[in-house]
Amino acid sequence: MDIVFLGPPGAGKGTQAQRLAEELGIPQLSTGAVLRKAVADGTPVGLRAKAIMDAGGLVPDDVVADLIREALGGEAARGGVIFDGYPRNRAQAATLDGLLSSLGRKVDLAILVDLPEPVIVDRLSGRRSCPKDGLTYHLTGAPPKVAGACDRCGGPLVQRDDDRPETIRDRLRVYREQTSGIEDGYSSAKVLVRVDGTVGGPDDVYAAVRRAALAARAALSSSPPAG
Repeated sequence: MDIVFLGPPGAGKGTQAQRLAEELGIPQLSTGAVLRKAVADGTPVGLRAKAIMDAGGLVPDDVVADLIREALGGEAARGGVIFDGYPRNRAQAATLDGLLSSLGRKVDLAILVDLPEPVIVDRLSGRRSCPKDGLTYHLTGAPPKVAGACDRCGGPLVQRDDDRPETIRDRLRVYREQTSGIEDGYSSAKVLVRVDGTVGGPDDVYAAVRRAALAARAALSSSPPAG
């Protein structure tokens, strides 16, 4: 069973994907983790990506596709994969369809963890971090014991540039521009399930994610074999 997780920055989809991967017993595949492993293992694709990054460049889609292909060819991915952070645009979605098709597979479920923009901006802009210790806090979700000070060293907490409201809104705009076509495609294929990320806490969101995954798995089990 191959599952794609979609959602804007700050939706918590990575956490939900990890929980589902552990329950279903299939690997979670994030492009960042795959890239780091390929570089660490010194694979041809990993070395190619490392050379690009060392030169200050962004890893292009074709190299990312090679990384995904390499990961899908592994024994652990034979029974399915949960994709986290891929695909990010329509071109990547088409590439993923091709990669899975070559293995006789397809995207069986696309889970969109949805949050309205004001909630995302509030969630991300509330983060504060300690430059010295690397600890992260949240003004309302996980505040420090003393406002503005790190619990460990007492030093001042700062807001990262990435967590400033204007930066977050720019990231959300780019996200919407890139992923609107992906959502439409999965909706047309009748594999898209929207999960409200504002209902309750992370456990409530996961309950909805789990229901969608188990329903999709049951539907696959009851479907007649192709051909």
